[in-house]
Amino acid sequence: MAEAHPFHSPRTHGFVRVAAATPVAHTADPVANAQEHIALIKQAGEQGVDLIVFPELSLSGYAIDDLLMQDALLAEVERQIAVVAEAADVAGVIAVVGAPVRNGDALYNCAVVLGSGAVLGVVPKTYLPNYREYYEKRWFAPAASRSEDSVILNGETVDFAPGLIFEAADRPGFVFAAEICEDFWAPQPPSTRAALAGARILLNLSASNIVIGKSDERAVLCASQSMRTLSAYVFTASGWGESTTDLAWDGQATIHELGIRLAEGERFALESHLTIADVDVERIGLDRLRNGTFADCARIEGEPATVVPFEAAEDIPPPSGGLLRPLDRFPFVPDDPDRLDRDCYEAFNIQVQGLMRRMKATNGERIVIGVSGGLDSTQALLVACRAMERLNLPRSNVLGFTLPGFATSEGTKANAWALMKALGVTGAEIDIRPAATRMLGDIGHAFAMGEPVHDITFENVQAGLRTDYLFRLANQHDAFVLGTGDLSELALGWSTYGVGDHMSHYNVNGGVAKTLIRHLIRWVADKEQADGVAKVLNAILDTEISPELVPAKDGRIQSTEATVGPYALNDFFLFYITRFGLKPSKVAYLAHQAWKDAATGDWPVNTPEDERVAYDLATIKGWLRKFLFRFFQTSQFKRSALPNGPKVVTGGSLSPRGDWRAPSDATARVWLDELEANVP
Repeated sequence: MAEAHPFHSPRTHGFVRVAAATPVAHTADPVANAQEHIALIKQAGEQGVDLIVFPELSLSGYAIDDLLMQDALLAEVERQIAVVAEAADVAGVIAVVGAPVRNGDALYNCAVVLGSGAVLGVVPKTYLPNYREYYEKRWFAPAASRSEDSVILNGETVDFAPGLIFEAADRPGFVFAAEICEDFWAPQPPSTRAALAGARILLNLSASNIVIGKSDERAVLCASQSMRTLSAYVFTASGWGESTTDLAWDGQATIHELGIRLAEGERFALESHLTIADVDVERIGLDRLRNGTFADCARIEGEPATVVPFEAAEDIPPPSGGLLRPLDRFPFVPDDPDRLDRDCYEAFNIQVQGLMRRMKATNGERIVIGVSGGLDSTQALLVACRAMERLNLPRSNVLGFTLPGFATSEGTKANAWALMKALGVTGAEIDIRPAATRMLGDIGHAFAMGEPVHDITFENVQAGLRTDYLFRLANQHDAFVLGTGDLSELALGWSTYGVGDHMSHYNVNGGVAKTLIRHLIRWVADKEQADGVAKVLNAILDTEISPELVPAKDGRIQSTEATVGPYALNDFFLFYITRFGLKPSKVAYLAHQAWKDAATGDWPVNTPEDERVAYDLATIKGWLRKFLFRFFQTSQFKRSALPNGPKVVTGGSLSPRGDWRAPSDATARVWLDELEANVP
């Protein structure tokens, strides 16, 4: 079966499946607690989990006070550690449990790491709270007080130290470390040094009690720590069953990666449960690779750490059937309505402020723009109008020109005129066909001789003339040319080089992907109060994307997406290849997960039904192959000579002065070979 191919397993693409366990607690009953652990570990194994973490002191219970000093209880905890280790081995899961552990004549609050049926290592808590409701120093010694770096558990000597790093010998990037509750409230959490030493997954075993507002505080700490340390942060706190003598517990569980929440468990639940997500350790490594600040900090602040190797389970089948993490179909367009509204607000105003600054710098008061009735020129025109308003200049200072050619449709020309009139800009029309015919004749092109030859020369003569007219009009009117080409077109090289739509005096759309431009126009349409503006904007959104350079054939207009592929897919490819540097096979895997079923997952608000489509793997691979060739091999020379324009989205600039610098004469071979070798 196709699904049996390694391509379809998250593990193949650098994902580690982690689980934050929230067991029902049994006060001072290690045997009952161990059974809760075993049941959850079995569930985790059945769901393909690689690493599971339990709350603080999960085997004994946290809120048991002086019972922690009872020899019988401590001995039973040690026996149950061995029982749980055996269950974890059977399930093929690395388990991290909380337990009080004796070492010498002191007792420590510890994270005990279990794998291959044994204890791999023990991490004592570094910072013991001794304020408000916490009195841990009454029972426990801090990690700094230890005199030994090993401990004997069930007759075996294992590493015992804060900051231990656990690394899978057979799974690149599967490297984790643990800290305990209060540790990450400290100004310098142990997990920071663990991350600098190479840990990509940070675990927190917590028994943090709940009061109003504390869940938000924990979430902020988890998100910020995962962002600052370029890591995944897995947090789980004690829940139902802990003693409520003077405290209450909510069992909060969260999984964050690079500041983004991947999963959140149910709080105040009455049953044991798991919170599971696939963590992209490969992506974390790539982010660290390109982040010079992280590398510098590791050199300056990093300290040697003990690395404990382990073998990930080989005989447990890898998880398949779906990726367990949020995955936007449109990486540049969030599906959360509130976030989309914020993103559109920021994107629009970034474009407006960039244009305003350029106008101030040039003492410019007029703008020349070509208005085609398409998406990109519409967005640039909206930005220009807003910039004029904020500079206290009349919209009539925006000089819009529609420049119909041999394939311009009445519909798009009508939309262009309707938009210019509704916005109150100065509109004019120049028919470029006579000049284009003259140029084609001058160079001896067959079209000028009456033959229906619609080749690249035929197209570029029109595109070049339009821009040539705009530049001369700018000279004539003491203005500058506002570019309209977007980020997606720059990625694909979908522009006419030089004096064509590639060039302008300033381009507000160069940092905005096509998929986001669609939603920016929808956003403006929803907020626009002027008569007729929203109506014409919606009409433009309903128009098929076309350069309109070749006359319609058999009733069908020239389609951009039929040539370069769906912009939804191209923007997906662009985001993951330029933002994270992922291998093409992984990009194909993520695209398949995001796009294989139109009925599952969320769509950005107001996405029309006819745009809610699905793509199978063969289609994704085919368009990705074309994207790789265009992006890496044929288009860089255009990106090396871009006009100025504001960066809008994270990792979304292809300017040679910004996020993307590459040779113009590279080959796409290595990326195409990787795609063919690893995607079925």
